[in-house]
Amino acid sequence: MSDVQTGSCLCGACTLTAKPAPEAGTCHCSMCRKFSGGMFIGVQCGDTLRFDDGAPVKVYKSSDWGERLFCGACGSTIAWRSADGKMSAVSVMLFDDPGQFPVVSEIFHDEKPASYALAGETHKMTGAEVLAM
Repeated sequence: MSDVQTGSCLCGACTLTAKPAPEAGTCHCSMCRKFSGGMFIGVQCGDTLRFDDGAPVKVYKSSDWGERLFCGACGSTIAWRSADGKMSAVSVMLFDDPGQFPVVSEIFHDEKPASYALAGETHKMTGAEVLAM
């Protein structure tokens, strides 16, 4: 894992620290697409995601096993987090250099709209394959 990094939402009200994995992945599920306005590009941060005191983080419980975090001030997409808090995928766009995280995987690939595709090779998993894990 990388060293601890900082990131923030569009307005800066939600400043975070996390220890991100070195590679990112995308999710094409319908919930992520609606939550992020496109495919969600996230980096796994495990349970290391922390926010500064007073950050207006809002939580939306999107399923029995996951929730979505966003800024209560500007609405920026922040992260997906497991209901038990042990797993989180933070939007790479919140970090100062999102290009440091090469996209190596795509999940819910069977739900991806036909209107776009990523360049290069990635490991692809269907929704059923992800849920079976």
